[in-house]
Amino acid sequence: MSLAKFLDGKPLYYKEIDYGRIIRAYDTIKGHLKPFKIIHIIGTNGKGSTGRFLAQILSQKGAKVGHYTSPHIFKFNERFWLNGEVASDEILEVAHERLQALLSDEYKIKTSYFEYMTLLSAVLFEGCDYFVCEAGMGGVLDATNVFEKELSIFTPIGFDHTAILGNSLEEISRTKFEAMGKRAILNDEMNEISVAIAKEIASKRGAILSFPREILTKENLNEIANYADKFNLPEFLRSNLTLAYAAAKILDSSIGIKKLDALTLRCRCEKIASNLYVDVGHNELGAKAVAKKFSQEEFGGKKLTLVYNSFLDKDFKAVLAALKPVVEDVLLYHYHCEGRELGGELINKALNELEISHREFEPSDMNDIKEAKNGKIYLAFGSFHLAEAFLKEYYASKGL
Repeated sequence: MSLAKFLDGKPLYYKEIDYGRIIRAYDTIKGHLKPFKIIHIIGTNGKGSTGRFLAQILSQKGAKVGHYTSPHIFKFNERFWLNGEVASDEILEVAHERLQALLSDEYKIKTSYFEYMTLLSAVLFEGCDYFVCEAGMGGVLDATNVFEKELSIFTPIGFDHTAILGNSLEEISRTKFEAMGKRAILNDEMNEISVAIAKEIASKRGAILSFPREILTKENLNEIANYADKFNLPEFLRSNLTLAYAAAKILDSSIGIKKLDALTLRCRCEKIASNLYVDVGHNELGAKAVAKKFSQEEFGGKKLTLVYNSFLDKDFKAVLAALKPVVEDVLLYHYHCEGRELGGELINKALNELEISHREFEPSDMNDIKEAKNGKIYLAFGSFHLAEAFLKEYYASKGL
């Protein structure tokens, strides 16, 4: 059975999760795999770009590197990056066939969609010098925590997936930092509550805890500044690059980024056209980071038209409040995701309470965006599902 057909039969979510299942399943296959060094990336925002920056930095030095990220935007293959390229259908099928041969029937059936993908990544990246492994939405209970880690990287932590991770910053932070390995590095901009919990856990475990400011030299920071200027990085991506570079220095002190190529990851405040940006931040922390970019001088105080929607279980009012200073009006864009409900009237209520002008997105709006003649700047902001649906419609309108 092909990988696509096999995954179609897998549930995305379970009402009750057996957190020990992935451990038992991995135990049955790990002895058959060539070793790799796991770099585990955990946090609320910035995991994908931090991971890809790190993978690119290590790869350009000549290392064999795999990067496992999620979710994808257009195609499943985007979750697997190997030596500078998204994995091909053929390579994924070969890895799937090997995993099927290694796994018992029990785990073929019982593993979830994400658990199976995590095991697939281990097969695909076996023998790599480095396997950059991004957690899904958790920490200690995430399927990716099954691997023994060479280095744990923690990106900024905030509120998201509260039903699973906890309703306070303390609970969320503890859930994530409990996945800490023997060596860890935290983003310099981590909030104080999370930093205190990280230090507590590191002390109890005898783990070495670092920050980029302790590792990078003035020359390294100049390299980052030059790269950020060259590729016009918003501040949050510059911060993620700083974290990735510091992590790379822990792994290989001789490494540099003077020849580093542009980030190969879509929809991270990506400029699609002169009048259109797309970002998959989708929570309050991401919204604040994006708002900071669009409040900068290069936009001359010009406000955005926000193309937006949100799932019902998200804190969309906090997101909209964070974006309000840079938003003129909101166009509510509708898309479908099986098993997930959009915010509907509750989003309208939040927009009314925040006194933000809004209406439904109409076909004529896509034409206005495509033509780029009305002088507006558009930001499509929200989930990966929104980015996928919106960009597919946008590209179709342009005949692409």
